[in-house]
Amino acid sequence: MPARTSRGLRVLVVLAVLALCGGGLAAAGPWLLARSGIDGTALPWAAPCSVDTADGTVMLTLEEARLATTAVALRARGAEAPDTSGIDSAALQRLRNGPPGEPGPSLTCRVSSPEGLQKQELTQSGLTPRAQDVLDSVTEVFGTMSVGGYEPGGISSGHGEDSAHYEGRAVDFFYRPVSEENRREGWLLAHWLVAHAEDLHVANVIFDDEIWNSRGSRGGWWPYDAPAPGNAILRHLDHVHVDVWEGG
Repeated sequence: MPARTSRGLRVLVVLAVLALCGGGLAAAGPWLLARSGIDGTALPWAAPCSVDTADGTVMLTLEEARLATTAVALRARGAEAPDTSGIDSAALQRLRNGPPGEPGPSLTCRVSSPEGLQKQELTQSGLTPRAQDVLDSVTEVFGTMSVGGYEPGGISSGHGEDSAHYEGRAVDFFYRPVSEENRREGWLLAHWLVAHAEDLHVANVIFDDEIWNSRGSRGGWWPYDAPAPGNAILRHLDHVHVDVWEGG
């Protein structure tokens, strides 16, 4: 058996014992997960969200993840932000600055797929009500942004086959030109969308060669396989793509 797998099994046994002992899991769980290399968001009894920091993985509830990502986004544009004194400062710093050296995915959440959603038609804006709700919620936190991927009456070209844009279920938030600073700002939004995915019925978030999928959220972020020719737009280097569940 590979050493990594064997170590992982040992950690799972310890976690199970700690769970039976009550509060021990909350205190020692994140440290053990960081030591083992196990994705804590995949464990059903662990907190659903996690932030990778230089000191290890910080586990958060969905409410804490929503609070943290909202506060970081508001502070980044000089707006008044809610109190985050109860959240690990290392997690907040990582969400604001990204990993050392370059921006990238730091937060992921495990969410439940929605049930009983009705299929929605386009509104006058060219978006479904769910997609419009995402746009309005993002604007409330991040301010007025450069957006696209939809238009009144809907669109029928300019995106890949079977794109959610054609159904009015997707919005693109642009961060141009491609630069390190714009990538950092883009990741603020990408993390915010993941933290709020369950409330806003988000299905997919794509940015910077990475994709997060609600249905596969236990796996965290995955490399995004962009179609040819794989330019900055198709790789989503210059914009954050978000689409919502179709319903029905």
